[in-house]
Amino acid sequence: MKQELKLLSKSNLNEKLPYYIHCLTHLKRDAKNGGAPHKPILFLSIIRLFEKGIFTDNQIHILPELVASFKSNWSKLVVTNHHPIFAMPFYHMSSEPFWKLIANVGCEKWIESKSSMRSLQNLTTAVNFALIDIELAELMLKPENRDVLKISILDRYFPETKSNYGNNGNDDLPNISVLNEPSEEYKRKIIELKNQVDENAFQEEVFIRGGLFKREIPKIYNNTCAITGLRIDAITNISMVDACHIVPFSEGYDDTLTNGIALCPNLHRAFDRGLISISDNYEVILNKNFVESKSVYNLSQFAGKQILLPKQLEFYPTLENIALHRTRFKF
Repeated sequence: MKQELKLLSKSNLNEKLPYYIHCLTHLKRDAKNGGAPHKPILFLSIIRLFEKGIFTDNQIHILPELVASFKSNWSKLVVTNHHPIFAMPFYHMSSEPFWKLIANVGCEKWIESKSSMRSLQNLTTAVNFALIDIELAELMLKPENRDVLKISILDRYFPETKSNYGNNGNDDLPNISVLNEPSEEYKRKIIELKNQVDENAFQEEVFIRGGLFKREIPKIYNNTCAITGLRIDAITNISMVDACHIVPFSEGYDDTLTNGIALCPNLHRAFDRGLISISDNYEVILNKNFVESKSVYNLSQFAGKQILLPKQLEFYPTLENIALHRTRFKF
């Protein structure tokens, strides 16, 4: 399904570019209140991720960077009282000839239900990615084509605010500094946000911040599992470690870096299920309430092992959160 992109010849560009300009300046939209801005904002955000090299083929995944860019572009271009719900245009773009939704396995029927696709949580559960025309993706690999598409969209839908578009700044994810706040302060702000915005907006903010957490925790552990020491250097963008919350976000509303630890997937599951924990000396401890068969993969081999820690002391997992993990699972 994913196709290798090869740049089109100039003659093909001359044929294809006007067609996609027409598609993008004649998007099917709700006409109320001057016309819904969701689809144009979404496509401007997709162009932005092509600019940054995050999208390089015809698969459009639902990434935190895309949601963040959508919110940023919306704040700069939209002056009507429409609601900035990301899930709606991503789903409804399937009414356009260049866009096809690819469902996750077992969710093929679910994506036929329009009413259930209003929330980001339902969208990401049901949809794997959107597939755009290979020709459109190829066009967006070239800066001059992206510029033409951007200008066409801005002129058509946002003539009065288009001058704001160039002020993008860092619209990929929130600055990492937000994850360096004290846990209690971070939690307070998240709870305030939850009480101030609707559920869809809150889900989107959590999705963006969670994306930053998942990206930064492996980095501060040098992409190495803190317990096994597993690390794989690869030419492609492959990671064998997860960003693991010590106190689950659903309980602590805490995405700060000191509430994270980098673990390979099997130990991530073991930690989340309380089979292992960590002492105040940063040593692995095992729960006594399970029995494992003899294997080279036994968890018992890690008992008493000092975990690998970030180079910077400020990123060490907090002993308070580690203690909460032990208490939760009765170590």
